[in-house]
Amino acid sequence: MDVKNKDILIIGMGRSGIAAAEVLLSLGARVSVYDGKTSGDMEPQLIKYFISRNAVCYFGEEPGYIASFDLAVVSPGVPLTNNLVKRILDQKIELIGEVELAFRLGKGKYAAITGTNGKTTTTVLTGEIFKQAGRPTEVVGNVGLAVVKKAVKATDDTWLITELSSFQLETTVDFHPQISAILNITPDHLDRHNTVDNYADAKALIYRNQNEKDFFVVNRDDAQCWKLAEKSSARVIPFSRTTELCLGAFIKDGSIVISDEEGIVHQVCRVSEIQIPGSHNLENALAAACIAFFAGIDATTVGKAITGFEGVAHRLEFVCEINGVRFINDSKGTNPDASIKALESIDSPMILIAGGYDKDSSYGDFIDAFGGKVKALILIGKTAGKIKQAAEDKGFRNIIMAKNMEECVKESFRVAQAGDTVLLSPACASWDMYSDFEQRGEHFKSCVLNIEK
Repeated sequence: MDVKNKDILIIGMGRSGIAAAEVLLSLGARVSVYDGKTSGDMEPQLIKYFISRNAVCYFGEEPGYIASFDLAVVSPGVPLTNNLVKRILDQKIELIGEVELAFRLGKGKYAAITGTNGKTTTTVLTGEIFKQAGRPTEVVGNVGLAVVKKAVKATDDTWLITELSSFQLETTVDFHPQISAILNITPDHLDRHNTVDNYADAKALIYRNQNEKDFFVVNRDDAQCWKLAEKSSARVIPFSRTTELCLGAFIKDGSIVISDEEGIVHQVCRVSEIQIPGSHNLENALAAACIAFFAGIDATTVGKAITGFEGVAHRLEFVCEINGVRFINDSKGTNPDASIKALESIDSPMILIAGGYDKDSSYGDFIDAFGGKVKALILIGKTAGKIKQAAEDKGFRNIIMAKNMEECVKESFRVAQAGDTVLLSPACASWDMYSDFEQRGEHFKSCVLNIEK
């Protein structure tokens, strides 16, 4: 796609929006940028950069005349119900997201990964396997690095291991991964998608443009995922933690194995050798093994990478131990199901820190997952009252309401005893207090490390 001298509007100055603007400016496009924040709330250096590149800035106010734009690129955090987005669509101006822009501007082969939980771990692990196999590899997408920044520098041989949210997939058009994967579907982002079916349909856009030469990796144990597989035109490659399969990855005699399209079974690694804890991480390893193997990487290399993998930041990340109390950062637990999996992976008594931005989730199952292991619940953020009510409805009363993360950490350490685990697993998004879960997790770690011993 040639963008030189094209008039392009970027809607939303988050990470992907800024990256899209930077790339388009470098390619000679005439760029306008919009964000709902006023200029006083924007990073001054960012404004200076745009002005220096002759970009037109609309901060806190929409552009009045939009008919002249050739294309609009919307950030994933901006809902398609946004007033400016609706104006763009009403004018029949093409609207795409940053991932679609990356696909059109760049090169490379895509292994695209989505699902409610486990995306980041699976994406990073898959990237490690590809790197150990000597494949030119970039790990991009919702994991933290905008796709377009790497896609425009990629060659035909580069693998772009891409974590994708439903928000990113909503604005794809021609995006065509060689390998796609859906890990699981549980209720999430219902404030935007309204129903689980709508949410699942958004996830299914990941394989919309695939054909019989491509692969679709899917969780056989997840009924909603398996239902989506019926509509895929790609070769369906299942993985299962509970069932032996004729094709795909599964557990046999304590090992991860893969049955290829000829029915030959390949040994990958022993389950006991995997360093990342929990049944959910076993599923993540199975998915990563499938993606890598059917991309042509041998099972031995896959197994070495999996057993050497120690996890990712903000997902069951060990911070430190103080006076016998372990602190675990699971800020990536941005919905109840993700936090349930975190709770299930820890055997010690816990002080749980939760709460944040509500995505119209329910918390009954989350409270049920306490299973007698949670000694105290410390709540923070806009959803604190809702979770407190859910806990009290279930008979759980040892609840502390906190004003900020500093108070959460202070109170958790006060009530904890040697042998306990303090777990930050919010079961909520971070947007009420932080820009993203990474910032929240880093603040938690900073507060922990500043505890007076």
